Amino acid sequence: MGNYDALLVVSFGGPEKPDDVMPFLENVVRGRGIPRERLLEVEAHYQRFGGASPINQQCRDLIAAVEPTVGLPVYWGNRNWHPYLEDTLRRMASDGVRRAAAFVTSAYGSYSACRQYLDDIALARAAVEGAPEVVKLRHYFDHPGFVAAMADHTREALDRLPAGLGDSARLVFTAHSIPASMAATAGPGGGAYEAQLRRAAALVTAEVRGDGGSGGDKADGAWDLVWQSRSGAPHIPWLEPDVCDHLLEVDAPAVVLVPIGFVSDHMEVVYDLDVEAAETARKIGLPLARAATAGTHPRFVSMVGELLAEPEPAGCAATCCPAPPRRG
Repeated sequence: MGNYDALLVVSFGGPEKPDDVMPFLENVVRGRGIPRERLLEVEAHYQRFGGASPINQQCRDLIAAVEPTVGLPVYWGNRNWHPYLEDTLRRMASDGVRRAAAFVTSAYGSYSACRQYLDDIALARAAVEGAPEVVKLRHYFDHPGFVAAMADHTREALDRLPAGLGDSARLVFTAHSIPASMAATAGPGGGAYEAQLRRAAALVTAEVRGDGGSGGDKADGAWDLVWQSRSGAPHIPWLEPDVCDHLLEVDAPAVVLVPIGFVSDHMEVVYDLDVEAAETARKIGLPLARAATAGTHPRFVSMVGELLAEPEPAGCAATCCPAPPRRG
């Protein structure tokens, strides 16, 4: 497919046993000045689930589903945990791979959702003699395959609500919060992260409900976009409202949470939504269901092959999605 001799799946990474958790978290936050107390708090979230994030197994499942459909060898490298990108690129070079397409398990544009992956790929290539050229595939937040997968999962969640509530339930789309300054500089003209998420939410809503897809959440009242998993210092503005705060204010007989900002389950999904948000809803008597992430939905799997067949995407300008200031 295309002018590639391999596909490289690039993901965030996650711990797979209790002893992995703190070293993994320290990798994630290096240079960000996150207090130790916050790391211990998040470590407890992982330990509650046996010290393992679901993301690595979901990557394995996605690779197993994608490989037979793309006709290319598929490799996997992570940003923050084994298998690390550098190790994977070294193996690719040894296998004779010269040019690979990179499918990143992030559908959107911002520093943390796109530019940081490009930087990680560049650093890994610089460390590996004879490393293959790597071309990152485009953002796919509005690809019909992603939209169809999320629409199907949203319908399934609506069906899990108590009888009679599905038609009047509020669709509340969630994504990882980022600093407001990072959101402002996302994409060539700024604001791309929020704009792309709103577009994806509108497209999913239109497919599920047959309406509400043309305007924004404020324009037509069909859906909301809220944020989760904030981890920054309290004095630094991040995107709001938080999903739990929003549930306390939502005017609806029931809610379906749709993690539109994620393509596979992270700990942020299973803890922040399935534990914290679910508990908030229980306390106020709000019926709630959570839609699955895209995962290995057949349309999402076929989307990867369709992206490979597209013309090679243009590279980002060096000034696009600049890195935020780092501390430490």
